[in-house]
Amino acid sequence: MKILVHTCCAPCLIYPYGILSRRGYEVVAFYYNPNIHPFREYQRRYSTLADYCEKEGIELEVGPYEMERYFQEVLPNLSERCDYCYRTRLSMTAKKARELRIGEFTTTILSSPYQNLDLARKAGTEAAIEYGVLFLFEDMTDGYRESVRISRESGMYRQPYCGCVFSEKERYYKGYLPR
Repeated sequence: MKILVHTCCAPCLIYPYGILSRRGYEVVAFYYNPNIHPFREYQRRYSTLADYCEKEGIELEVGPYEMERYFQEVLPNLSERCDYCYRTRLSMTAKKARELRIGEFTTTILSSPYQNLDLARKAGTEAAIEYGVLFLFEDMTDGYRESVRISRESGMYRQPYCGCVFSEKERYYKGYLPR
């Protein structure tokens, strides 16, 4: 049985892939992340994911890079950007699952302790209803440290922020500019 896994990056796929594979799922990774900025970061994450999928024998599907659409939607209401981001990515994943005739989907968002799992659950559930597929919600954050360890040991690129330029600012900008 197949499951489509929305995948933001290779390190975040490690733990969910292991769990799902042991349960008998054939994992298909889906890279759809219009939130990731700048484009070089988007490319670097994709390249690392493609290498990992090739090494592990994971089928990889890739959605369009709709950065402009993302900015048009989030700029009017930045405080809701994460909600929009989850809804957009999980809706596209549910739609892709239906197109591929895969009856179930999930997301690597659920493997990060830095993500809002309640928002992700809501977005995934709504997308599942809209597209007539099942959403597997499971808190996989207990495997986060293991994924970090494995990705570091393998020399895999690990991004230093969630993906959007706003999260990058939150991570690094401390209210001043050094000279």
